Amino acid sequence: MNRILFPAVAGALVAMSGTALADTAVSAVADLNIRAGPGPQYPVIGVLAAGQSATLDGCIQNSKWCTIAEANGQGWIYSDYVTADFGGTEVVLTRRPADADITIVEAPADVDYPDTYTGAIVAGEPIEPISRPPAEVRTYIETNRVDPVYLEGEVVTGATLPDTVELREIPDYDYRYVYVNGQPALVDPGTRRIMYVER
Repeated sequence: MNRILFPAVAGALVAMSGTALADTAVSAVADLNIRAGPGPQYPVIGVLAAGQSATLDGCIQNSKWCTIAEANGQGWIYSDYVTADFGGTEVVLTRRPADADITIVEAPADVDYPDTYTGAIVAGEPIEPISRPPAEVRTYIETNRVDPVYLEGEVVTGATLPDTVELREIPDYDYRYVYVNGQPALVDPGTRRIMYVER
């Protein structure tokens, strides 16, 4: 298990939350962004790879955003895509028991959510991402950038985009693309599932 908790960060979080820090290991069910803050508008500062573990520092009350310690300091993850052991059963962190001993942390004072979300990403069963697309597809997506849409949730393979998100065509290619929460993603137009995320 990759333990990446630093004493200084742990001490700061204990002071911030005012409660004892519960040492809860979480494991990613899909490649998951680690963001600089609790929201899709914050930059990605790392990735918690599928199957990789980390130590959970705590979660914001009534939110799906939780914090872990990572190599560059504190990072934030979306709890729909990590599991933890509760009473001998692996449970998605979002669906943890009400009496789970998870530390409540405060959101940073500078949280700046977008004015409006155009919908929410629907969490789905993780899938094996498609192979990295050919160079000409990556070049097309990069040179034909579109404004990103900001959706509540996190960009992972297997998740489904709402019908409100316009998918852009790629010449002579089966998948469509869109920039979601700042990241380019390839999407199956029939199912609207994310098949690949360019990191």
